[in-house]
Amino acid sequence: MEYTLAIDNTPDTVEGGTGILLVHPSTGATDRLDTDFLSTDTDAMLVISTRTTAREVKQKLEYYEVDEERATILDTLSVERGYTRRQSDQVRYVSAPDDLAGIVAETEQFLQDHDGKLRVSFDSVTELIYYADEEQALEAVGDILELLEEYDAVGMFHLAQGVHDDETVAQFRDLFDGVVELGEDDSVTSDF
Repeated sequence: MEYTLAIDNTPDTVEGGTGILLVHPSTGATDRLDTDFLSTDTDAMLVISTRTTAREVKQKLEYYEVDEERATILDTLSVERGYTRRQSDQVRYVSAPDDLAGIVAETEQFLQDHDGKLRVSFDSVTELIYYADEEQALEAVGDILELLEEYDAVGMFHLAQGVHDDETVAQFRDLFDGVVELGEDDSVTSDF
């Protein structure tokens, strides 16, 4: 299955199973790229958030006019922070951002439960490393990339460049089929 990529300076389409690493400045405004990725050529989307709560993700999707009916949000923060939460078909929760097994299991459940063109956004791997550690984060991301391949889905994973050393960034880059880089000036380059 082919998926359209509506991101400047990237291939027009990618094959199902493709994982894309979005490398951005720590202050980079990634919402536009993320929502362009999610809203194009998609039957269902999973937004995994280790950085913001489900409420904030909903506001982002609404602001960028992404079809929320097609979105499932995996909130990893609210339980740990003690916020009120109601599990529903469109909002799922795991206990904490370092509940890697829970994140992988919820991703697999989403992919099993939906048909058609499926997209996954993971915002952000940087936070995942912060809460868990680099080795566990690499393993969890690798597991999710395998699921994308198995279910013919595509995914985009956020990583803040300046926060990690070059070796860490290189290790994550090596996992992915494509890398999109957002510059300080909002320019976009890619390597697929």
